[in-house]
Amino acid sequence: MPDRFEATLSPRWRTVLVGCALALLAPVVLLTPDGVPASAGRAALIALIAVQAGAVWWMGERPGVVTAVELVAGAGVQFLAPEIGPGIALVVVSTFAWLRPARESLWGAVAALVLTTVPPWASGHGRGTLLWAAAALLAWSWGALGRSRSARRAAEARRVVLEERARIARELHDILAHTVSVMVVQAAAADDVFDANPARARQALRDLESSGRRALTEVRRFLRTVRALEPEPDADAFAPQPGLADLDVLTRPLAAAGLDVRLHAEGLDDRTLPAGVQLSAYRIVQESLTNVLRHARARTADITLDATGRHLVVEVRDDGGGRPSGAGGGQGIAGMRERAALAGGSLDAGPDPAGGFRVRALLPLEETS
Repeated sequence: MPDRFEATLSPRWRTVLVGCALALLAPVVLLTPDGVPASAGRAALIALIAVQAGAVWWMGERPGVVTAVELVAGAGVQFLAPEIGPGIALVVVSTFAWLRPARESLWGAVAALVLTTVPPWASGHGRGTLLWAAAALLAWSWGALGRSRSARRAAEARRVVLEERARIARELHDILAHTVSVMVVQAAAADDVFDANPARARQALRDLESSGRRALTEVRRFLRTVRALEPEPDADAFAPQPGLADLDVLTRPLAAAGLDVRLHAEGLDDRTLPAGVQLSAYRIVQESLTNVLRHARARTADITLDATGRHLVVEVRDDGGGRPSGAGGGQGIAGMRERAALAGGSLDAGPDPAGGFRVRALLPLEETS
């Protein structure tokens, strides 16, 4: 998987790097390192450390160029004053490994390894070569490890955001797709009988209004839950999420739309079902009925709920024969499968051997004392 983590260098960290580089000037100005001429050697050291301090400010914009400059200047510092070391070069290498993927920053580790070991040998101070080599590798490894950890945290944050977006999309789809489908059928029914049976047409329009208001309430409640914000009191917005007890309200408008919905329940009166399982079951029934209205051209739909075992069995069958090829594999079915999987269950959907279409979900139930 490619490394897509984008690291940036804050002004505060730049200031820290510049301060560390300038702090190296103190021993150079106050003391004369062994083997360095008091005048020319000190001036050269001051110049090299000044280069390190100045260049490091652009580490965020040109990390590769700055790292190369820091390493070369650090090699000069280490050659003139082995006891001081390469200055801030190893800190810059670690920062470079954090800013760039390992494949891009690996050359920095190799360059640091070479430039921190060759100058001590050339100046006759080879006893600390292994120590500086280990320090160079440790500096790069520390930065690469920090980048890896930051990348994992960023990837986890992106995953959470994507899952939340999918959840929001799934909830809005379940709420709106069903209600809009019912409203379209109710409007068509009202239009068909508008002249012949005004009373029935008015009832269809009232059902249409009721469906719209109910959808608005659910959307408002859901959005305020997502935002965790309530600008003004609204009792309906804080109503509980729908459950199995609300299936009668869900199916009632479908009769006016010409669909006979029959509900069969077993075991629901003997135990209290978890709210999450009830919401999942409600949304699965809701989406199944939406698909019946949109695709099946069915006259009846049978809903079976069985909570007598370790699972809640949710089954929706219709007698329609006009479902288009591939209608069962759309986003609605995929969303129901995702919802069942999130609840720890499973869902099957396809043509019923007895005719029509069948959706069957298994949702695990928590044991109640």
